Amino acid sequence: MFLSTDMEGTAGVVDWSQCRGPGQEYEYYRGQLQAEVNAAIDGALAAGATEFLVNDSHSTMQNLRPDELRGRASYLSGRHKPLYMMEGLDDSFDAAFFVSYHGSAGSTSSVLHHTYNPRAIAEVRLNDAIAGEAGVNALVALAHGVPVVLISGDRVTIEEAQPFCPDVEAVVVKESVSHNAALSVHPDLARELIRKGAQRALARLSDFQLPSVTLPAELTVRFHNRAPAELACALRGVEQREEKVVAIRNEDPLQLFRTFIATVILSRGVSD
Repeated sequence: MFLSTDMEGTAGVVDWSQCRGPGQEYEYYRGQLQAEVNAAIDGALAAGATEFLVNDSHSTMQNLRPDELRGRASYLSGRHKPLYMMEGLDDSFDAAFFVSYHGSAGSTSSVLHHTYNPRAIAEVRLNDAIAGEAGVNALVALAHGVPVVLISGDRVTIEEAQPFCPDVEAVVVKESVSHNAALSVHPDLARELIRKGAQRALARLSDFQLPSVTLPAELTVRFHNRAPAELACALRGVEQREEKVVAIRNEDPLQLFRTFIATVILSRGVSD
C-alpha cells in the first residue's frame, strides 16, 4: 500500500507555524500527523495489508519519525523527488491513501488552501474542473493503474477530489471556517475515523475504479503573476493561454504530471 501524506489537513492545523519548523507548535503537530498516518496504517493492517510505503510529501518532506511508523513501513523522505508527492508509486501497489491533504489554490474556504506553490499558483484545473493536489496526484495513480481509495482532510478537500476519485473513502477530520480557522474533531476521534476509513476502503478494494480522468487530459495553471507563466512556456507541451495562464495537454497522465511538476519547480525561481 502506498501512502502520500501532507500536513495541512491534520486535525487542529490552521496556521503555517503549526506545520513548518522549527518550533514547539510544529513539533507538536508533526506528532499529530504521525498519529494520523499510523492510524491509516493500522486500519490497512486490520484489513490484511502487509507492506507499506509512506511518502512524506509536506514542505521539507522530513516530518515523520521512521522508527515510529507502524507496519514496518518503508519511509520515503527528502526534497527534490522527481514525482514529488507521488514518488515511489508504481504498478506493484494495490491502493493509494492520501492522508492529511488540503484544499486547492482555487478554494476560498479550505484552511491553508494552496496547490503545490502558494506563492506562485492561483488555481489549477484538470479538464476544466478545479483540482487540488489530490486531483493532480491522481494522474500518477491512473498512469500506474492504482486506485486512490482514501483521502483525509477537511470537507472541501474531499469535495474537490471526488470528480477524479468518485468512490474514494472520505475521512473528514475538520470543517474549514476560513483560510486560518477550522473546527476540528478531537485528535483521538480523528485517528479513529482514519483507521476505520482505511479498513473499510481496503475491505471493498475490488469495488474501486481507477481515477476518473478523460484522456487526453489538460491541466490549466493560473499564476498570480505573469513571469512564471512566461517561464513555463519554455517547457515542451506548455502553451500560454492568457497573460497569467498556461495549459498542459497530454495523452499520457504520467507525462502530464511530470510537466506540471516542472512548471512548479520553475515557478519557485521567480516567486521565492
